Amino acid sequence: MDPQPFGPAESVAALHLDVDRATRPLDLAHLSRLKCGPGCSSCCVDDLTVFPVEADLIRRHHGGLLATGTPHPEGACAFLDAEGTCRIYEHRPYVCRTQGYPLRWVDETEDGSPVELRDICPLNDEPGPPIELLPPELCWTLGPAEARLAALQALASAAGAPPARVRLRDLFDQSPDPKTG
Repeated sequence: MDPQPFGPAESVAALHLDVDRATRPLDLAHLSRLKCGPGCSSCCVDDLTVFPVEADLIRRHHGGLLATGTPHPEGACAFLDAEGTCRIYEHRPYVCRTQGYPLRWVDETEDGSPVELRDICPLNDEPGPPIELLPPELCWTLGPAEARLAALQALASAAGAPPARVRLRDLFDQSPDPKTG
């Protein structure tokens, strides 16, 4: 999963495509447990942030929405419509592409020993075996895709792009309307 040899937006799009391909087996394996679908937005919380390279991809494909659209009211993702459906689904960020799946990652205990942790959206916790008993290949492993995304941002930052993460809500043009102040 090395960064692709083309521009940042194309590289992010390639990463998203790779993530979508890698999650297809999880869709099939967890067909009975995944409740995610149009209108399910419990994971679509406010204040999610993305690297600027992902923000740029959204800007590139959804400029009209960002310039003239209204963000969803605070408390949920700014990109939800009134029915709770994502308005940028095809170009949604990496974090949104892996929500709902059984997640696994390695952390450290207080003494520095590695420990595997797992989590899943409570709506997708059943039916099926407890996520602690799933084989690793039936979980989305956090780390590799995030590292690839961070590497893409590092390349963009070296080329002058800002490294700070961007709140999704802040992508909308929130300048005051000159007619209303």
